[in-house]
Amino acid sequence: MLAATCTLAACSSSGTSAGAGPGSSPGPGPGPAATGATAGRSRTAGAAPARPPSAACSDPAALAGPAAPPAGAVTVPAGDNSALLFTLRAPGRTFYFAAGVHTLGPTPFAQIIPGDGAVFVGAPGAVLDGRRTNLYAFTGAAAGVTVEHLTVRNFGTGRSNNDQGVVNHDRGARWVIRYDTVVDNDGAGVMLGSGDLLARNCLARNGQYGFSAFAPQGTDVVHDVVIDHNEISGNNTADWERLRPGCGCTGGGKLWSTDGARIVGNYVHGNHGPGIWADNDNRGLLFDGNYIEGNDGHGIEYEVSYNFAVRHNTFVRNALVKGREYASRSDRFPAGAVYVSESGGDPRAGDTFSRSEITGNRFEDNWDGVVLWENADRFCRPQEPFDTTNGCPWFDKRWGARYRTQNIVISDNDFAMDRAAVGCARLCGRQAIFSNFGTYPKNSPYLGTTVQQALTFRQGDVWRDNRYTGSWRFVAVDLDHDLDWAQWRAAPYGQDAGSTVG
Repeated sequence: MLAATCTLAACSSSGTSAGAGPGSSPGPGPGPAATGATAGRSRTAGAAPARPPSAACSDPAALAGPAAPPAGAVTVPAGDNSALLFTLRAPGRTFYFAAGVHTLGPTPFAQIIPGDGAVFVGAPGAVLDGRRTNLYAFTGAAAGVTVEHLTVRNFGTGRSNNDQGVVNHDRGARWVIRYDTVVDNDGAGVMLGSGDLLARNCLARNGQYGFSAFAPQGTDVVHDVVIDHNEISGNNTADWERLRPGCGCTGGGKLWSTDGARIVGNYVHGNHGPGIWADNDNRGLLFDGNYIEGNDGHGIEYEVSYNFAVRHNTFVRNALVKGREYASRSDRFPAGAVYVSESGGDPRAGDTFSRSEITGNRFEDNWDGVVLWENADRFCRPQEPFDTTNGCPWFDKRWGARYRTQNIVISDNDFAMDRAAVGCARLCGRQAIFSNFGTYPKNSPYLGTTVQQALTFRQGDVWRDNRYTGSWRFVAVDLDHDLDWAQWRAAPYGQDAGSTVG
């Protein structure tokens, strides 16, 4: 059973969610869906939010737990809880952490290993502090665990926990993680497994990500994750791209091999890297009603994956750091608010969003707008000792198979660009659909302009019915084709039919 009930617009915790044991605190209010309309989400159905939908990090009172323990709960006193770690393994029990600072002992691997269906509830002011000594807070393979109303901080020893996480370290299924403050930890603040609900949390200043979702060992995909009305801010403090150049391992949140994730009503801002990055064999993802602002990299990055919808989101001043880095070295590669790389709609990945869409969004003063890219040299080469291309779709691992940036409709969006406000005179304010000239390997079936021509003219990628203000340019085929509005709309490109500029 899922930990949440969802529509395309909102998700709410269920009163019978797995992990919500008899003593579980329901938290303030009736749950994410019921409170979504009043939590700063100034938007009507089908409209991008005019202001951030969540302010969890600046409103700690909204995250505070019950002042008294739930009925039947075991009270955990503040202080050194190392002697209670075995007790905290009991399945199906509710544990109430009293106000004050809780610690887990002096060793790196002192941690809470819950039993199935356990519930951990924090009183107002309850803090679980790793003291830069313990690596992880909640670990193990238990299912249906709830962690709510706790502050979890200072886990990791400083630039540790790379590609690991602190809460739900082992990506247990059907966890409910809500109304928590997960800050100043190494690695990812939260890891997510199938059926998990991550709602109404403050995920800030963590060393690598605010959250990360990828399949545990022995499984191929994470199903039905819900990420609802969180504030995700200032993550990747360790600057992992500098520590591991080219790792592709940073940002507000990362999803890897997920199916049916719903990312709804979050405030994703000021992260050092992309806002949200879906990378490698994701499918059926919905991004709806999020406010994505001021991230160093792309607001949303969707890479070597399938079938997505980006609906009714607001993108403000994203990729300015990345764009300026490119411009400083005269690199013309665009830095989009939405960047799609070797991804798009494909019915082989399922019916959901097999015609992918970027629709009903508001874009304001990002470095670039929507960028569709496909690397001509990135395709499945399974006979190589180590395929560095990430090029083999899970359903077709034959040599030559490739992900395609295809079947994407970009429609009914508002694109506003003030170059003075962004701080650029050129190499910004662009929509782009392009590829490189294929060169590698020598026996590639995609040498030369093969992919450039297919992507630009034959793969069903369409801009239409959009509204533009400010100064915009357009890139098609390759980086040498820098087009104005009239050229973009005319043959042979024929883009943005029904769109307006002014």
